Amino acid sequence: MAGAFDRGFPGRSILELKTVTAAERLGPWLITFAVPEEARPFLRRLRKAPDGSNIRCRVTGMGSANATRALQEEFARERPAAVLTCGFAGGLDPRWPAGTVLWEADRDFPGSSRWESARLQHGTFHCAERVVVTSAAKRELFRETRHDAVEMESGVIRRLCRAEGIPSATVRVISDAAEENLPLDFNRLMDCEMKLRIGRLVWEVMKLPACIPGLIRFQRQIASAAEGLAEVLTSFTQ
Repeated sequence: MAGAFDRGFPGRSILELKTVTAAERLGPWLITFAVPEEARPFLRRLRKAPDGSNIRCRVTGMGSANATRALQEEFARERPAAVLTCGFAGGLDPRWPAGTVLWEADRDFPGSSRWESARLQHGTFHCAERVVVTSAAKRELFRETRHDAVEMESGVIRRLCRAEGIPSATVRVISDAAEENLPLDFNRLMDCEMKLRIGRLVWEVMKLPACIPGLIRFQRQIASAAEGLAEVLTSFTQ
């Protein structure tokens, strides 16, 4: 995912986003992220928010199995009024550069009309079982699905919400554009529970030190992406 990251977040203006009122929220919202790196910037902002107690956040872990387990636990704990599934997504449609925030929501999702009136980009998402690593794989997936982006949790989360009659929405930021390759095949670094094996990562880097600059750029790019996503979520939920 090498290359410069556009901090301009094309296609949306934070100032044009209106917040969801307490009356629209009507109960606690659940906001999910797959990994801590996606959640940290938003959680920092949430701790400072005057009404942040009405929002629950859950890091589910990567993939459909982890997302299913986490959602079932959250529903058993307290039924949310609405669910937002958030985080990174790989670009499939070449129109969207890294940093673009895309959304897709149920018709009855509270305040979704505000996204439609703001300059946020509406998109569609393919939920995959594996990380899509190469630009060639992204092109093929785009040809097959015509979706805007690919991620690994939102599809199952949204299905579970519909089964429970809970309105839900997907808000994802493009972490790597359609033409970008990831610096490593992260599928090879995961264990059976979709957790990153640090020892395997170190071993891969030792075998291929030429990947280090790409990994550094990748880390910076996803950090910026997470900050941009947090801005959008804060503006909409506070």
